[in-house]
Amino acid sequence: MKEYLYSIFEKIQLDYFDITKLVFNVPNYEEQGDFSTNIAFVLAKQAKKNPKLIAEEIVNNLNYDKNVINKIEIAGNGFINIFINKEAFGLIVKDILENENKYQKIEKYKGKKAQVEFVSANPTGPLTVGHGRNSVVGDTIAKMLEYIGYDVNREYYFNNAGRQMRVLGESVRLRYKELCGETIVFPEDYYQGEYIKDIAKILYDKYSSALLNEEKVDIFKDTAEKVIFEDIKKTLKRINIVHDTFFNENNLYETGKIDELLKIFSEKNVSYEKDGAIWLKLTELGNEQDKVIVKSTGEPTYRLPDIAYHKTKFERGFDLIVDIFGSDHKDTVPDVLAALKFLGFDISKVVVLLHQFVTITQNGEIVKMSTRKANYVTLDELIDEVGPDVVRYFFIMRSITSHLNFDIELAKKQTDENPVFYLQYAHARISSIYRMCQEQNINPSTQNLNLLKHKAELNLLKIMHKFRDEMIYACEHYEPHRIANYLIELSGAFHSFYAECRIIGSEYNLSEARLALSLAVQKLLRIGLTILGINAPDKM
Repeated sequence: MKEYLYSIFEKIQLDYFDITKLVFNVPNYEEQGDFSTNIAFVLAKQAKKNPKLIAEEIVNNLNYDKNVINKIEIAGNGFINIFINKEAFGLIVKDILENENKYQKIEKYKGKKAQVEFVSANPTGPLTVGHGRNSVVGDTIAKMLEYIGYDVNREYYFNNAGRQMRVLGESVRLRYKELCGETIVFPEDYYQGEYIKDIAKILYDKYSSALLNEEKVDIFKDTAEKVIFEDIKKTLKRINIVHDTFFNENNLYETGKIDELLKIFSEKNVSYEKDGAIWLKLTELGNEQDKVIVKSTGEPTYRLPDIAYHKTKFERGFDLIVDIFGSDHKDTVPDVLAALKFLGFDISKVVVLLHQFVTITQNGEIVKMSTRKANYVTLDELIDEVGPDVVRYFFIMRSITSHLNFDIELAKKQTDENPVFYLQYAHARISSIYRMCQEQNINPSTQNLNLLKHKAELNLLKIMHKFRDEMIYACEHYEPHRIANYLIELSGAFHSFYAECRIIGSEYNLSEARLALSLAVQKLLRIGLTILGINAPDKM
């Protein structure tokens, strides 16, 4: 319906009218119409006219189909309220059933390339609940960008060098020595998880005690990296996440990208030496203070490889670069962007999404589900506890800027209190309705959609009309929770419709129209759930 409204407003011939500033809202009260716009107020300053006069000029310039729009009124000091004919609302059912591709994917950004970097956990241990939110948000954002037409590359950035990995190798070596019969004092700052013992056991089973006097840590580190990465990939696959590329930070050093970047900074006089370290003149690049990019030990700080890595993203020709980070990255982001801007890149192409952290709760108490010694809850444990669909939904049902309380008790419920059950049950219920209608020889038909006049039917139809706008807005603003909220609204409206409007047992033409309405709702639910990476079951 909004597409039709935009189409009639596009034809307005007023020199001050700007279609790009036109927004339609759904009023809270029926007397305010089905759609409303404040465009007259938005244009008032530019047009230098009273909003009410502008509204009158706009309405007088509108040419619309009386079969679709019943009336248009000006309210207050310039609000334009639009009243749709009840019969016209039902036309969306026909559109969804006969033009499903129009709803399944929107090609607004077809031909554009996007890269989404997410997870990016170093291979030092299993994925935790914290990684889980990053993983699900990242993959969902990728699906959302694909929905609006982008060709999306999912990338995992990691570092398999440096102190973390050396400590990992040493941790495995010590556990290996224990298996060989040696008594070991295990340092507290080494990796404590049970998985370290499991990796040591793999080496012991293969080599027995042959590695006992091995001086280099490489075989212990490399084996740990391989096993942990395999574990990470398996965990991600359980929640339907598969990356297209893995980018190793080491590549930046091996290909000379780091040295090349240091040379550019030096030649452009935006770096300097102080106390044996190399500093980046971020104060000259618009930030509050300079930062060290190479320590006095010769080891780069994380800012330097981050800048070099993002430089490769631009060089690979992406039109949109999306980074999913935990909120602990917030201090680094401005420095990396300032450096990229200095290097001549269009940083408006970079979108950095910072998510808040996750707390697991049960019965109102914070719980630790892990039986391992390490102080974390693994993502695998969470999946085992509540299932992949619930994990995915719960991680995106709140804005990523909000701290998330993952309520295990709620997540395990098979009732309407659980939003995942509520959504999936709506989809499955419609499949059940369709099967029962087939037994009664009731077939969906769009011939008598004008019969859909009940208040519950009209409410459901109005919500269906919002689908494309809601999807586009959520995708363009990187807000997966908005899709989740819309689907809950759609499911709630359907459950209310089903409770108030009989399908089997109504007059035959009305039964056919109501069945068609139900199937159209199901298609929208399936599309939305697919974007969120959640199954849409036909039976529950």
